[in-house]
Amino acid sequence: MTQTWDPGQTGILELPSGLLIRGRALLRPLPAGPRPEFGLYLLGKRPAPVGWDSRWVRWQDLRVPADDADTLDALMEALRRAETERVEVACWAGRGRTGTALACLAVLDGVPPAEAVAFVRARYRRGAVETPWQRKYVARFRNPEA
Repeated sequence: MTQTWDPGQTGILELPSGLLIRGRALLRPLPAGPRPEFGLYLLGKRPAPVGWDSRWVRWQDLRVPADDADTLDALMEALRRAETERVEVACWAGRGRTGTALACLAVLDGVPPAEAVAFVRARYRRGAVETPWQRKYVARFRNPEA
């Protein structure tokens, strides 16, 4: 596997397979160091263009995604690209939507849905996955390839 991010860098989540994905808050400046090669942006409206490949998932603050099929496809793309590229997942504050997406990525990578929120809170950010409906979304999330 290609090393894509520094595992010790702030915001980096290491999945059980060893894949590394950066979660971050768009309200903060871009962190120092290498830039992402792919970004998955979880916002209520289309984000401003960035200097790397990116994808937008329509997702209102404190809610769950607007389109489950599009969200699953975007998460699968992020996971696939994380094998060889620096991938980041981000929303405005980097907690609720980002944490929920990271928890779903953990499920896709083999973490049981009932354990995914705790996994992300322990390894990414204590306050990740903010709302009860975001926690329920993760608990119901399934890997279609499992």
